[in-house]
Amino acid sequence: EFIPLAEHTGLIKPLTLHVVDRALAQCRAWQQMGLEVPVAVNLSVRNLQDEAFPEEVGELLRKHEVGPELLELEITESAIVVDPIRALAVLGKLTGMGVRLSLDDFGTGYTSLASLKRLPVRQVKIDKSFIVNMVVDHDDDIIVRSTIELARNLGLQVVAEGVETEDTFDRLAGLGCDLAQGYYLREPVSAAELTSWLAALNGPDGVTGVGGNGHAGNGNGKAAFNGNGWAHAHANGN
Repeated sequence: EFIPLAEHTGLIKPLTLHVVDRALAQCRAWQQMGLEVPVAVNLSVRNLQDEAFPEEVGELLRKHEVGPELLELEITESAIVVDPIRALAVLGKLTGMGVRLSLDDFGTGYTSLASLKRLPVRQVKIDKSFIVNMVVDHDDDIIVRSTIELARNLGLQVVAEGVETEDTFDRLAGLGCDLAQGYYLREPVSAAELTSWLAALNGPDGVTGVGGNGHAGNGNGKAAFNGNGWAHAHANGN
């Protein structure tokens, strides 16, 4: 509830930079434990209008000695339409640095197929409103299947948000979805608990954990499909 207030008062910039700072600090701590753990942080519309933001992110990456490929920044469709030209310039600088970009809540905003092609994102996240009932709602299932096919044809990785049941998980695996996110995989936990969980995943099968910014925010455990269950988990820090 405090996010809109932070946006209106101008506090969203220091708040976002603080979250990125803490996420990268945790990422570095995991690296020192032998865990290669990417972290994800959500951006505000204000961040996409701030031309200094990419350099500030770069300074934090250098501060924590973390490679840009281990930082994923999530944007929403609505955040781009406020000022598309400026937003694309900021996003272009971030991707030029090697930072990964993800389009969050896809399907609920204003992104056309043409604009999706132009966005420098490497991943789309299908909004949970289409995922939750897809095993019983034929229309939702069609939307999810079509979105997966579209994204894959554009060379984008696909994440399904709001996966809460095994049936949904299995259906998404059958459709060729790359990653799943939701309470079926993991509830919110502290960084310490998540560290133990990720360490347990790094067993003889070579499963690699990926994580969030201190807490597995909003229960967003994420897992990759590999035909034999999930290959890796990702706790998305919001």
